[in-house]
Amino acid sequence: MKVAVLGAGAIGAYVGAALHRAGVEVSLIARGPHLEAIRTSGVRVLSPRGDFTAHPHATDDPREVGPVDHVFLGLKANGYASAGPMIEPLLHEATSIIAAQNGIPWWYFHGLKGPYEGYRIESVDPGGAVTAALPLDRAIGCVVYAATEIKEPGVIRHLEGTRFSIGEPTGTPTGRCAEFSDAAVAGGLKCPVEPDLRRDIWIKLMGNIAFNPISALSRATMAGICRHHGARELVRAMMRETVEVARNVGCDPGISIERRLRGAEKAGEHRTSTLQDLEKGKPMELDVLLAAVVELADLTGAEVPTLRAIHAVSDLLNENLVRTG
Repeated sequence: MKVAVLGAGAIGAYVGAALHRAGVEVSLIARGPHLEAIRTSGVRVLSPRGDFTAHPHATDDPREVGPVDHVFLGLKANGYASAGPMIEPLLHEATSIIAAQNGIPWWYFHGLKGPYEGYRIESVDPGGAVTAALPLDRAIGCVVYAATEIKEPGVIRHLEGTRFSIGEPTGTPTGRCAEFSDAAVAGGLKCPVEPDLRRDIWIKLMGNIAFNPISALSRATMAGICRHHGARELVRAMMRETVEVARNVGCDPGISIERRLRGAEKAGEHRTSTLQDLEKGKPMELDVLLAAVVELADLTGAEVPTLRAIHAVSDLLNENLVRTG
């Protein structure tokens, strides 16, 4: 089995190192000092589960890799639309694209029976640009329950969690999901194949949709947000509205808001990925988190005043970031 990791940052390099440890032929596609460090010394993973070093092939040119069986996307979702030229050299007729993203994916209504089957979410897939780059029939969803960071080029600090839930948009079990899952498990990860990955998507999104933009607006950690009474109530309101939208499109997350809050609180003084992007001057990944849910609220008639307000101010912050960056 051949796997290419496109966007071998903190999560991508961690997954690639685990797969390589399992004997998979892995190629990491990265750039800059991180790429040079991997070429020289491999990927060093520092983890409470045990440190290890892997030496997968690493390059900045997908043409050097050629067609593979699975492409694992470690890119931010706001980079998907422009990923076509990097993806194309990696594809053969049956290559899957496993997208490890936060928020609502571009394939969400693909193969989903019901009144919205085939609906394209404009805020996630503007003009169909993401679908053009990442064909729907190649998509395998992936919800990440792991926290990692790049400690220094070539060195990944694994903080917690090893679960990467995957699943077909149709919910049908397939050999390609089973193949990737088996390899990931052999490399030390948890990789269940879920018959209803959309439920996982909404459970994780309940936290991301609230904590990520609030952290960027306030510069607070997850624990700091939870400690502040007003902010905690804001999170509750955003979660309630998110659950209503999920139910309107046919998915009940099946988890209480209080339980989801407690789970987020356990993350402690964690700075969300959105806050980290802001601090680095990078565009924030808000469309798939907030804009998509507001769009689905409009589609289904849900009332989401809190989500609209937070989306407006965080989007303004993002526009200013892009303009001055």
